[in-house]
Amino acid sequence: MSDLFSTSSGSTEGPRPLADRLRPSKLSEVIGQAHVVGPQGTLTRMIEGGTMSSLIFWGPPGVGKTTIARLLADEVDMAFVQISAIFTGMPDLRKVFEAAKLRRTNGRGTLLFVDEIHRFNKAQQDGFLPHMEDGTILLVGATTENPSFELNAALMSRAQVLTLKRLDAGELEDLLARAERELGAALALDESARMALTEMADGDGRALLNLVEQVAGWTDGPFDAAELGQRLARRAAKYDKSGDEHYNLISALHKSVRGSDPDAALYWLARMLTSGEDPRYLMRRITRMAVEDIGLADPQAQAMCLGSWETYERLGSPEGELALGQAVLYLALAPKSNASYVAFKGAMSAAREYGSEPPPKHILNAATSFMKDEGFGAGYAYDHDAEDGFSGQNYFPDEMKRGTYYAPVERGNERELKKRIEFFAKLRSQRQDESG
Repeated sequence: MSDLFSTSSGSTEGPRPLADRLRPSKLSEVIGQAHVVGPQGTLTRMIEGGTMSSLIFWGPPGVGKTTIARLLADEVDMAFVQISAIFTGMPDLRKVFEAAKLRRTNGRGTLLFVDEIHRFNKAQQDGFLPHMEDGTILLVGATTENPSFELNAALMSRAQVLTLKRLDAGELEDLLARAERELGAALALDESARMALTEMADGDGRALLNLVEQVAGWTDGPFDAAELGQRLARRAAKYDKSGDEHYNLISALHKSVRGSDPDAALYWLARMLTSGEDPRYLMRRITRMAVEDIGLADPQAQAMCLGSWETYERLGSPEGELALGQAVLYLALAPKSNASYVAFKGAMSAAREYGSEPPPKHILNAATSFMKDEGFGAGYAYDHDAEDGFSGQNYFPDEMKRGTYYAPVERGNERELKKRIEFFAKLRSQRQDESG
């Protein structure tokens, strides 16, 4: 097997990592992203049609954003300039733009690749706009964050977003085979270990090649998956507690609970816990699910969540995490209703619209003789004295039409609540007829 960091004979270059040595020389050699660079890919059609526009590559790490940008510059015959938003300030950007202008006067365009473009603030992002519009640069930004949240509208309107995907198992296996051809020998791994190695990469091609570099020197194999795991520190799952992956997983957990799928819900909970998520954050979100998606269809759901939260606080991790799992399972299997959630939003909307309307005088306390003379409390019917314990009086402001916000569903405990609402509505109509 050749030296991982070998250089060509007589070369004065330093050692080159495997990921660098395997960089494709043209877009057709890129592994994965066929929807972008394949024969019918979006980028391929733009190049062939001569309709190139500025681009934003959105996708996880290690899927080829930088490589595709570099190869695109070759395809459209532009100078490739790469900067990182982490290390570049406004003075550096001005120098980049001036160099691009000079290059343009000499008949050469500039493809400016901006890594982590979402880290630029609004003023910095706005600084690109005039140079994009006059053709000084063809901007290609790369981001791991959702561009619709992180990039301003003006920049987004002038660029097309292309979503790059994690490499699947077959694509990672193709990349592994390409690496072995470059190394001149197969890795000392059996089939189970090869599969485990690609799983450790978690869809990240660069991570896979870094793992290959660690394994390539092992000659006392072949090793199976268990031995690989003992020798090789497993790469942590991709997870950023403040980034897209964080919100993607909590969304998956919430929707699995709402969709009454206990197995999927438990899986997403486990994904977040194994990735290092704070269990207290999870309990807050799980309790919210009980209030928002179950509500009065099963009032015990909220109590279950609070009890599980208390259990976790007393036991700590990892024992207390079982209580989180039980809460998630209970919620997933509970009858669902968002009626109380919808009712609350409707009441809040009405409160904003009629926020200055006073309560009707008959339900105001006459604390002074003046207030009594003003009619406070006049005509109030004490419900306990009424037939069925229900007076049917109006409790909304006089100038406001009676609102209906809570509409229970025919599920769980709310089935009985719906019967009560219908009963009181019937009585209210009768009382109004009797008084009118």
